Amino acid sequence: CFEILRWVSLFMAFFFFCDRCNGSRVKSKGHGVSDSMKPEAQVACAAGPTVVIQLIISTLCSFLNMVYIGLAPGDLLTSFFDYGVSPLFLMIQVKKKLKMKYVLVTGGVVSGLGKGVTASSIGLLLQACGLRVTSIKIDPYLNTVAGTMSPFEHGEVFVLHDGGEVDLDLGNYERFLDSTLSRDNNLTTGKIYQSVIDKERKGDYLGKTVQVVPHVTDAIQEWIERVANVHVDGKEGPPDVCVIELGATIGDIESMPFIEALGQFSYKAGPDNFCLVHVSLVPVLSVVGEQVVFCGFDIFHGDSILLTFALQKTKPTQHSVRGLRSLGLTPNILACRSTKALEDNVKTKLSQFCHVPEENIVTLYDVPNIWHVPLLLRVSKFVHKAILKQLNLLGKAVEADMTEWSARTKVYDTLQDPVKIAMVGKYSGLTDSYLSGLKALLHASVACHKKLIVEWVAASDLEEITAQEASDVHKAAWDLLKGADGILVPGGFGDRGVQGKILATKFARENQVPFLGICVGMQLAVVEFARSILGFEDANSTEFEPETSSPCVIFMPESSHLTDYMLSVSQVTHFQVPDCKSAKLYGNAKFVDERHRHRYEVNPDMISEIENAGLSFVGKDETGRRTELVELQNHSYFVGVQFHPEFKSRPGKPSALFLG
Repeated sequence: CFEILRWVSLFMAFFFFCDRCNGSRVKSKGHGVSDSMKPEAQVACAAGPTVVIQLIISTLCSFLNMVYIGLAPGDLLTSFFDYGVSPLFLMIQVKKKLKMKYVLVTGGVVSGLGKGVTASSIGLLLQACGLRVTSIKIDPYLNTVAGTMSPFEHGEVFVLHDGGEVDLDLGNYERFLDSTLSRDNNLTTGKIYQSVIDKERKGDYLGKTVQVVPHVTDAIQEWIERVANVHVDGKEGPPDVCVIELGATIGDIESMPFIEALGQFSYKAGPDNFCLVHVSLVPVLSVVGEQVVFCGFDIFHGDSILLTFALQKTKPTQHSVRGLRSLGLTPNILACRSTKALEDNVKTKLSQFCHVPEENIVTLYDVPNIWHVPLLLRVSKFVHKAILKQLNLLGKAVEADMTEWSARTKVYDTLQDPVKIAMVGKYSGLTDSYLSGLKALLHASVACHKKLIVEWVAASDLEEITAQEASDVHKAAWDLLKGADGILVPGGFGDRGVQGKILATKFARENQVPFLGICVGMQLAVVEFARSILGFEDANSTEFEPETSSPCVIFMPESSHLTDYMLSVSQVTHFQVPDCKSAKLYGNAKFVDERHRHRYEVNPDMISEIENAGLSFVGKDETGRRTELVELQNHSYFVGVQFHPEFKSRPGKPSALFLG
């Protein structure tokens, strides 16, 4: 009787426990569950009183049963732990396994296939299914941060809320998932090696020989597991799924430690908790066939014609998957980049040679814009359902609701009324250098039902020296600027193109053209105003002219050197003029929280003189000394900001200043 009662109580306890665990992510706040708790404490909170009572009954029955059958004290203790207490530890392990699922996105054949957009789209689809999603980007380079990397080599440096300077793919994650990531969500080889070396110097390895395996690979796995359990959506409790993007291409030597670590990690997580999506290339080659003679058709008159066939080649993907499997990772889903949808026979061949079910092979063919990619993944074989099936989440997820995203994409595709914005910068040769600014313009234009046309103007082409050396280039640049409906001068470092930016700012000020200057764009707006209105001909920034007699922009007091200090963090800006244009755009807010990345600031000693001449300093930091936002009086829209509003712009929530 004791044994029967014990098993009934144990079954009921386990049933109630699993039932509560399934809803604990939604209801955890009410049960007092905290990320800082130990697993045992989390179980006690999530399980609730019902489970605890059932466990007590089960344990008591087990103890009485053992006493009844007359076990010796030693055997009694052993049996009591095995049959009475161990079920609680079993449930703790179940709780741990229910905690996190992982989706790894890798790339093969060539770089630049769109792994970042694919990872973001997968995260968005899972989010649309009612799951909470976080993201991790792995970059195999040795840099610890992306802040000192050239925009021409790596695109823009994206700044996170905590000041982390990271890869631009994390900007895609934040925009697609409307999340707030931290610097730890970007993992680099430099960060891992620095962490391992710091541990070695502190003696944490107790004199052992520190090696790539197991110490570096263990550090990678510990980092992923730790960061994956941190929420990024502002809600309590850990996320449901972590989407991991592995940078570079399979086979690159620098990514080998990460591949080995992820192979071990997939085994540790288990097949129900790990899904691998491999993005590969299926090129389309135009092959000229033999002459074919058509007979019996008058329209051809029996003549022979030369046919051209477009063939989709699977061999690059086959080799890529073979290399991936040889390294200990087996793809569950193939996402094939191609210019057109894969033919059925091509999918059959890929399935046969790559050992991936045919229904798990999807084509990522060329689309008008990246907003179509999540919709393409949803329509094409319902990739999210394949992922949910692999992760055993079909029972937890709901039907993907992409209504709002689809409607916004449809609006984007049907826009007709154009708006031309001149982007005047020094990195105009690589548009990824201003990716967040470009996306912020797009978000604002869609919200205003305008078709965005960006005119890329190299700042140096506007300068007089270019007129002397290449007059046609100079004229073309000015024609683009004069034909624009608005002018955007983004941030940048170095003195190349500075005079061109000043000339563009002057044109906007004098001709009532809407203007937005960001970071150095705002600083140069102050310089131009001091030169043209106040008559300070040598007004400049000490970044470009250290010996200027009219330093409108100076080195920040707390700054020291490029690699030692840069104000890169999210900070509050307080509006000094409540009814200014910027405050109204922000919904009459008293302050805003925006992200910064700069080493120079407007000279506080010159503010009053400049302000008396008509340039209003309408926003300052919490000290009331550092200038954050300027507006020109008697102008339709002339705004300069020290911060970077583009980093917080989202498809459904465009940046207020870009909207203006």
